[in-house]
Amino acid sequence: MTPTALIAEDEPLLAQALKAELAAAWPELQVVAIAGDGRGAVREALRLLPQVLFFDIRMPGLDGLGAVAELADCWPADQAPMPQLVFVTAYDEYAARAFEAQAIDYVLKPVQPQRLRKTVARLQQALAARQPAATPAVADEALERTLAQWRQVLSAAGAGAEALAPPAAPLRMIAASDAGGSTVRMVPIDEVLYFEAADKYLRVLTATHEYLIRTPLKQLLPQLDADTFWQVHRAVVVRSAAIESVHRDEAGKMHLMLRGRAEKIPVSRLYAHLFRAM
Repeated sequence: MTPTALIAEDEPLLAQALKAELAAAWPELQVVAIAGDGRGAVREALRLLPQVLFFDIRMPGLDGLGAVAELADCWPADQAPMPQLVFVTAYDEYAARAFEAQAIDYVLKPVQPQRLRKTVARLQQALAARQPAATPAVADEALERTLAQWRQVLSAAGAGAEALAPPAAPLRMIAASDAGGSTVRMVPIDEVLYFEAADKYLRVLTATHEYLIRTPLKQLLPQLDADTFWQVHRAVVVRSAAIESVHRDEAGKMHLMLRGRAEKIPVSRLYAHLFRAM
């Protein structure tokens, strides 16, 4: 089977350079599409189901981290194995060291042919190790193994980005608008049960009220106590102590019920391992 890949890179010259270097290092590889932004990358990946993804981390609209999280939820694992993931990054040596221990790989911009050949060797080894799933249990194991790799790469990418950012001050209060947008209220962080990204806003939900802030979830996350607030979906972070129960529906998807709230909170594939014991 001819190996296939998708490149997501918002700089056309860099995308073409990576494609040319891949052609030299891995002539059998077919680059089936080049996407210039995260949304396009998700759309093309789901349409073409490539075996390898080369994703730039910083892209307009949906960045590489968000695109991978969305693919983890939407990927049709019954039609094709989840792809191998390689992040393409311009991060400096701090981020590079963060990636070094990870299971899959990264490519540092500008792409160096010798380094790319090592990446290709790892990808070829990983693809060769794949065997057709003989049973649903084997297929589930392979899916979870790939998700674990993706979590490692996403975690390393997040650690790299945080290393480049100034330390965030501990968050105790949030200045948020009420639903009408006419009043700004100071909301104690101890009252927040969960945050949910919605279009250009972030919903802030307490037991009795809903507020809105404009801070993106990825900027808010470093200011939250990781033991107190758990990310359970690309768009949702919940207070762990507020989780009352975890349910799995007939399609195998998990959702949470929180104390003090009536709505169901979705849990994505990437974060389902948090509730594996349940």
